[in-house]
Amino acid sequence: MAVARALERALPEAEVVFVDDHEHMPYGDKPPEVVLGLVVPILEGLAAAGCEVIVIACNTVTTNHITALRERIAVPLVGLEPMVKPAAEATKTGVIAVCATPATLASPRYAWLKATYARDLRVLEPDCSRWAYMIEHNEVNEDGLRRQIDEVCAAGADVIVLGCTHYHWIEEVIQGLAAGRATVIQPEAAVARQVQRVLAELTAR
Repeated sequence: MAVARALERALPEAEVVFVDDHEHMPYGDKPPEVVLGLVVPILEGLAAAGCEVIVIACNTVTTNHITALRERIAVPLVGLEPMVKPAAEATKTGVIAVCATPATLASPRYAWLKATYARDLRVLEPDCSRWAYMIEHNEVNEDGLRRQIDEVCAAGADVIVLGCTHYHWIEEVIQGLAAGRATVIQPEAAVARQVQRVLAELTAR
């Protein structure tokens, strides 16, 4: 929903269709093959409905399956992945923290992002395995979040990457906990710009 709202703000003339697989959320603790089986019918339905561009607003799906999905879905796909490159460019301490699901952290794409953009950095990966569930069930544990943010900041992280769209709902909380110590980044604005570019390319054809 947070990404959909960002797209609506950036593209007021476009119709934004939002599909939430609430029944099967969160994806981040499921085996990759299960996630793929859940996602393919949704994307095929959106493509059949005439969507010009499909945004995969899930880091777990993008980092594990974007290549295979682009081979199967005949519509341009824009995915979300942890903002390792911008974090690497922004850090002054050489330490960044990536908050993401276990499936994202274990994906080949995430490993590539770290090897390509953060090979000279220290990358902290706090245990966020319960965050999506916590958010889905409106059971945000601010004391637990404070401990985790304090730990990464104490370890030197000055950039915190939110690598799951669920985490956008607690972005303000995390910003408050990290205030004065670390910058918090997430990809909504970057995704909106990419969708604008893709739509412009489609229009120019």
